[in-house]
Amino acid sequence: MKFIGIDLGWKTGESGLCFLEWNNSHLQVMDITRRLSLAEILDWLENHVSSQEGAMIAVDAPLLIPNATGTRLCDRLTHQYFGRYHAGCYPANLGRPFAERTVRFGKNLETRGFNHAPTMESQKIGRYQIEVFPHPAMIHLFQLSRILKYKKGNLAEKKAELQKLQHYIQTILPNLTPALDLTDFPLLTLPLSLTGKQLKAIEDQLDSLICAYIGAYWWYWGTEKNWVLGDRKTGYIVVPSPLTTI
Repeated sequence: MKFIGIDLGWKTGESGLCFLEWNNSHLQVMDITRRLSLAEILDWLENHVSSQEGAMIAVDAPLLIPNATGTRLCDRLTHQYFGRYHAGCYPANLGRPFAERTVRFGKNLETRGFNHAPTMESQKIGRYQIEVFPHPAMIHLFQLSRILKYKKGNLAEKKAELQKLQHYIQTILPNLTPALDLTDFPLLTLPLSLTGKQLKAIEDQLDSLICAYIGAYWWYWGTEKNWVLGDRKTGYIVVPSPLTTI
């Protein structure tokens, strides 16, 4: 089984892409990169997942937006459960400038056989897509008291928060189930001298890694250890449940 994480650029800009594969009871990082256009993302996907292979694609973007105005139920629920951690998501409706792009991407995945999976049988091979949101997932997986604010602030502040994210990825995800094997993962040390552009590139890729891991966690555990905020009709976001132990 393969797991694809996509930190989708909602309007413009490059998207972070991560490919994990389930081998010998571990998840292995097979590729991590960025691409600009939807066509480039889909080409990258097809190079890694053939038309006959099972894969879970976890996307940080609103893929289902049935509401013309207002806010989706799943978006409101992120504020209800995670607002105190600063982890509520942006409201999505068809009037938002990103809606056409993100919904079209979900439909492109459906035409390739990746069906929405807000419900599924755990560990069943198939072709799935889900919407995810890294910040709430990290609150639970890393047992945080607030989000890691690596997207805001000056360069030094963002770098310090991104280093925290790298530390949590390195020390926690290899010890969860499913375990993430980081033996050959090259992005766990930030260079001493780092530009804002370089920081953004690493941020996008690490976000895509979190997305891919959420997809693997959902596939492995299903509703036993995950929350599903919303539903197939109104839009949904999959979030790992709070950990009791690490």
